[in-house]
Amino acid sequence: MMTNPVGRITQGQFSFLPDLNDAEISAQIQYGLDKGYSWSVEYTDDPHPRNTFWEMFGMPMFDLRDAAGILMEVNNCRKTFPRHYIRLVAFDATRSIESIAMNFIVNRPENEPGFGLLRQESDGRNMRYTVRSYAGDKPEGERY
Repeated sequence: MMTNPVGRITQGQFSFLPDLNDAEISAQIQYGLDKGYSWSVEYTDDPHPRNTFWEMFGMPMFDLRDAAGILMEVNNCRKTFPRHYIRLVAFDATRSIESIAMNFIVNRPENEPGFGLLRQESDGRNMRYTVRSYAGDKPEGERY
């Protein structure tokens, strides 16, 4: 049984908390910068759990060391895509590879229709399950 008492997409850190305000987002950005992480802003209108490749807004900010500059990029993305999910992703290059150290949602659409669990009987009475986004019924750009 899939349950989510708040009815919100729960991906990344802080998903079960109330939305972070800009001061809290800035504090998390600064935390990542202090650790040496590089930030990127991504957005999507299809937050399916298997959709790990969101669209990148601008270029990754490998050389930016100011939380205010990164927050400005987040706000530019919010203005451009106000009805999309937007997340911040922090990359850690200390192991000579770009691996994700942090990511969290910083913008959500007003209405989050959620997901349904589809069940299909297959060979030998085996059951197969898949998760389907209710928003996926609409074409891209019109989902929210």
